[in-house]
Amino acid sequence: MMNDLIIQNISELILPKKTEKPLKGAELADLRIVQNGTVVIKDGKIIYAGEFNDEYTANETIDATGKTVSPTLVDAHTHLVHGGSREHEMSLKRQGVSYLEILEQGGGIHSTVKATREASEDELFDKAEHELLRMIHHGVLSVESKSGYGLSLEHELKQLRVSKRLQEKYGINMKHTYLGPHAVPKDKDSDTFIKECIDDLEKVKDLADFADIFCETGVFTIDQSREYMQAAKKLGMPVKIHADEIDPLGGLELAIEEDAISADHLVAASEKGKQMLKDSDTVAVLLPGTTFYLDKNEYADARGMLDNNGAIAIATDYNPGSCVTSNLQMVMSIAALKLKLSPKEIWNAVTVNAAKAIGLDAGTIDAGDEANLVIWHAKNHEYVPYQYGVNHAEKVIHKGKVIVENEFKLK
Repeated sequence: MMNDLIIQNISELILPKKTEKPLKGAELADLRIVQNGTVVIKDGKIIYAGEFNDEYTANETIDATGKTVSPTLVDAHTHLVHGGSREHEMSLKRQGVSYLEILEQGGGIHSTVKATREASEDELFDKAEHELLRMIHHGVLSVESKSGYGLSLEHELKQLRVSKRLQEKYGINMKHTYLGPHAVPKDKDSDTFIKECIDDLEKVKDLADFADIFCETGVFTIDQSREYMQAAKKLGMPVKIHADEIDPLGGLELAIEEDAISADHLVAASEKGKQMLKDSDTVAVLLPGTTFYLDKNEYADARGMLDNNGAIAIATDYNPGSCVTSNLQMVMSIAALKLKLSPKEIWNAVTVNAAKAIGLDAGTIDAGDEANLVIWHAKNHEYVPYQYGVNHAEKVIHKGKVIVENEFKLK
């Protein structure tokens, strides 16, 4: 049988474990690394992945000597679709101007809401497409994309439609999240607005895979978040929550109580919440790039969550205000340095566990899997998080076809 593609002589082949549930606790460090590996692909599917094997033939062979091969990455938390940018705020923050003062000057999230509302659907599409292509070039082929910068039904739907259009154009794995209660509009109070968001769930559920809410001091309370999450679940929408980013309100506990697919941020998560993770499949999606960009000293307690047998994933939180990078490789480096995660834990956190956090069957290279792979310009799995701030992805393969070739050549 003639196959389509063989990747041969792979220095290290990264093979995360295929599981029904997320890897928890010590399982996160369980990652098979095959030296001198082979991958065989036919009709967009994996035929073989494992130790060196020269029994297969194919129309094309890629020699991956000195290279590492992994599944494509999964970014489980992004705010991909939005209008405008806020680069002028960076210097204000460095001058000591508080976020509240920036808000009062018309900046912050309200600036992004204004820009998103004013942008046409095509303008939002063009901007998000540019960033999505950057993600793909960095080895990401599964993306969660949130709304949340419309703060009205009309503009939230606009964001969700753009996200759907991107998925249709590029055919990659995308999940779409309704984050209507991301902030409280300037002309409303939180009680009024959360009721509007609950009423809107019925109108967005055909475009959204999940319902999300920002539970934080000065935004939405635990009680408001519970009411919203329960309303979404009654409509058959799985739920997520931005929880305990600044204050330990009990958002992680709420996520576990309501069987959320993920709880995200968790910098201020309580000891009780971390202990509850051991009996839950809710994935703690940690966003160390946000803490880094905000120049904060306290990061989420990844090791404490793992010690309590919790499941964690790593994502970018790409957004225009608090984490202006879509480079998941960079965030992998921050996770190593600041979350004290090992390279094997990091690879699992951006593949199989990240996939579980957004309800995807992705992040593995097993026979029968869709052939979505990255060939890394790296001699081993430790090298990608080791050299930070650069793009190590040499080739990106989607459904068995090379769609990205990042060559270090001059014209």
